[in-house]
Amino acid sequence: MCTSINKFVLYSFRSSQKRLADTSGFAVITALMFTLISLTIVMSMMYLITQSTRVSGANKRYKTAIEASYGGAELFAKDMLPFLMVNFSNTNTLVSLINSTYNNNAVVIGQSSQLADVVCLQAKLMHPSSMWVALGCSASSNSPSPTDHPDLTFNVLSATGNPYTIYSKIVETTVGNSDVSGLQLLGEGVAEGSPTITPMHYPYIYRLEVQGEQSSTSERGNIEVLYAY
Repeated sequence: MCTSINKFVLYSFRSSQKRLADTSGFAVITALMFTLISLTIVMSMMYLITQSTRVSGANKRYKTAIEASYGGAELFAKDMLPFLMVNFSNTNTLVSLINSTYNNNAVVIGQSSQLADVVCLQAKLMHPSSMWVALGCSASSNSPSPTDHPDLTFNVLSATGNPYTIYSKIVETTVGNSDVSGLQLLGEGVAEGSPTITPMHYPYIYRLEVQGEQSSTSERGNIEVLYAY
């Protein structure tokens, strides 16, 4: 009886050893786990590389849009505003004058270069912001968004061939006593011909919002300019 039991225990022990020695299933599972981990690492690296490329491209396009905005702001402040002031009385031909001066660069005053838009721009050049609506401007004339009823819209060329559209807008005016040729100074001009009466000079100060964007990209650059004349 004891001999049979011992044989049975020995057989069971040998069977267990045989099952433990057969580890082919564990090897397959381990290989699959390592494969999955490797694929996860590779996919993560590819995702990081792709996102880095996208961010780099977006940053490059944004910097280009900012540079276009700086160029548009300089053109608007240093060239177009003085031109508007010199030719201020030519309300009916102001748009054609600007386009002929700037090589037919599709300059638009307001939304559609209508006379009402020119009148609003005149009001912005001459009067403080609180009076604009009463003088014919829309309620959004002092909105900080350059694309919301801009004062001047024009194009600047780029190396890629697709021009950047520049939206420029006067959002605030502080009236001064500068000698702006062509403007009526409302009795606040600098006295001439008398060496003893020389009022202190207070320039007109304009706060400008400028936005440059390209139709083929979603990036745009916004800058704010404080301009004294």
